[in-house]
Amino acid sequence: MKQVQILIRSMLIGIVTVQLSCKTESGKGAEVTVSTEIATADSTWEVDFFDDFNSFNEDHWQDQRIWVNNEFQCYVPEGEYGTREVSDGSLKLKVIRLEEELPCDNLDKHGEQHPDTRYVSSRIVTKNRREFVKGKWTARLKIHNNGQASMFPAWWLLGAKNNESPVQEADENICWPMTGSGEIDIFEHHGDHHKDRFTTGAIKSEGECDKGDWWSMRKDFPATLDEYHEYSVEWEGSDLVYRLDGEEIYRNEGQGDKYPEPMFAILNFAKITDSPMEGTWVMEVDWVKHETLK
Repeated sequence: MKQVQILIRSMLIGIVTVQLSCKTESGKGAEVTVSTEIATADSTWEVDFFDDFNSFNEDHWQDQRIWVNNEFQCYVPEGEYGTREVSDGSLKLKVIRLEEELPCDNLDKHGEQHPDTRYVSSRIVTKNRREFVKGKWTARLKIHNNGQASMFPAWWLLGAKNNESPVQEADENICWPMTGSGEIDIFEHHGDHHKDRFTTGAIKSEGECDKGDWWSMRKDFPATLDEYHEYSVEWEGSDLVYRLDGEEIYRNEGQGDKYPEPMFAILNFAKITDSPMEGTWVMEVDWVKHETLK
């Protein structure tokens, strides 16, 4: 099994293991305990966060309403217009085309307001709910009717000191993609490019605010996106390892230590151009989990 192979390889290197690092709803940060251990053949992944979406758990997630990448959709709260639905044991995040353009209160990082739009969607984050240092993040999800132009669903991580809305604690003052506000993309589907393909990999910081290299550490892979798959990233020593259904498909060698900060998870479905839209777009998520090597 792949997990056994990982554990055997890990015996040769020092592994940083981290206890749960989460911020409570009161905004007070829990203490982060970090210890250095040598992984052995007895080491196992221990689940310290799991959400199977039998309900929308506000102890795990909150809405994030922000305008980024000049996207055309407006992120709305509380599943307005049917943009977020939890039913039959899964989460559905949807992009919906309204009959008319409506005002949007989403702001970009410079305080500019999103123009009126007829597209609405949902973006949820574990920010200040469930944040972890390293470990392994996995989501089981599928994209209905993938491959349409302008589709941009994503499952990804961002450093917990990111200074974008909502800013809820004094230490959320680091600009993207600097350390503390780094980005790791576990799954992105660019409908403009191909049906049944997704992109995975890290964003390389170029050492200044708003300057990131999107291309050199990311790669495209085939998958039947209309069917459920497990998409994950894990820290293996100093590497970031990306897996599809448990099988390694890509590796950012030596990049794991570039993300020492607690990170939160993001699920969102964006519309990146004004291309015509067919029906309602849906990203369906069966579950999300985080594990720590014990």
